[in-house]
Amino acid sequence: MNVLFLKAAALASMIIDHYGAIFHSSQFMYRIIGRIAFPIYCFLLVEGYVHTGSVKKYGLRLLIFALISEIPFDLAFYGRIGFVHQNIFFTLFIGLAAIYFMEKYGGSGTAVNYLIFAAAGMLSMILKVDYNIMGIIYIVAFYLTRNMVRDKRMITMATVMFITNFMSSWLQQFSLLALPILYFYNGQLGPKNKFLQMVFYAAYPLHLFLFYLMK
Repeated sequence: MNVLFLKAAALASMIIDHYGAIFHSSQFMYRIIGRIAFPIYCFLLVEGYVHTGSVKKYGLRLLIFALISEIPFDLAFYGRIGFVHQNIFFTLFIGLAAIYFMEKYGGSGTAVNYLIFAAAGMLSMILKVDYNIMGIIYIVAFYLTRNMVRDKRMITMATVMFITNFMSSWLQQFSLLALPILYFYNGQLGPKNKFLQMVFYAAYPLHLFLFYLMK
């Protein structure tokens, strides 16, 4: 399974999740399937960070789409524009900033890493981003385990996710279903070009706006 496959699996899972949340909130199967998406996106964020030629451009791209997506996100889930809850791109942006600063300044000592993590977690809660501090834990954990052998990494992530998921509802434990998919990641990018890259970014605000119109 290459990066393209993981992106497609995460996107499909996310769209199913959002469809269920918006149109069939009492039917849990949509939400269970949807729990697969976020761990895959966190994993891909770390892979992107490790392999990107420019962290600043990567971060800027996330921030731009966070801003673009906020209105469709608000309209789809709340029917109005507000600051009740911010979309997942903000979570990914904060997580990216956290691991960037941890790598840049973490050599100064473990305490610095704790401070950076705490700051990212606080920011995620203040801004009320999707998954809030739980999302930051996922991202940082995938980053810190990136050099482990595959089996040890998956076991470690399963433990971290299982414990962290208690911060949310019982549904979040189904996020562990993403780990068998990630286990078979082969380290390959698959087909890659700017058009495909933009399709995966743009799919987020576009499907939310479409669901808003349908609703």
